[in-house]
Amino acid sequence: MPTASPGRRRRADAERSIARIVGAARECLSGNSNASIDDIARHAGVGRMTLYGHFPNRAALVEAALSDALRAGDEVLSAIDLTGDARDALSRLLESSWSLVAESMALLAAAEGTLPAGRIRELHSAPAERLEELIRRGQDDGVFRTDMPIAWLVGVIQYVLHGAAEEIRADRLAREDAPKVVTGTVRSILTR
Repeated sequence: MPTASPGRRRRADAERSIARIVGAARECLSGNSNASIDDIARHAGVGRMTLYGHFPNRAALVEAALSDALRAGDEVLSAIDLTGDARDALSRLLESSWSLVAESMALLAAAEGTLPAGRIRELHSAPAERLEELIRRGQDDGVFRTDMPIAWLVGVIQYVLHGAAEEIRADRLAREDAPKVVTGTVRSILTR
C-alpha cells in the first residue's frame, strides 16, 4: 500500500491545522468579538507561531472566520424555497438570514471592527445576489417597489439585518422580537 509523500502529508496537516484555527476563531469570536489571538490559538490547540504561520495578522484570521461562516450560511440559504409569491419567499429568506446573523453577531462585530466596510460587503456578495434576484422577481410580479435601485434596496435590507444585531447587543431590542421586527421593516421598505 503506497504511503503519502512527506510533502503531501505536510500539506494535509497544514489544511487540518488551518481548519481547526478557523473553526476556533469562529467559535471564539462568535462568543466574544474581542477574543484574543491567544484565546483562539489555545481553543484551536495550536501555538501562536503556528497560528501566525497561517494567518499573518488578526484581520486575516477574522476575515477567514467570517468567510467560513458566510460559506456555511450560504449553504443554508441556498436550501430555502424561494418559489411562489415573492413576499412569502422574502419572509422565509429573512427568517433564515436573521437566524444566521443572530448566530454570528459577535463575529460580525469583530469583522466590522477589523475589516474595511467594502470588504465585508464583498464577502456578503452571495447572499446579496440571492436577495437581488428575489427583489427583481417581486418587482416583475408588481409586488415590490420599482422606484429605487435594487442595489440600494439590498443594501438597506443588509443594514436592517445588521442594525437589528446591533440593537440586540445594545439591549434595545429583544432577541425574540427581532425576526418579526426585521421582516416587518423590510416588507414595509419594499412595499409598492
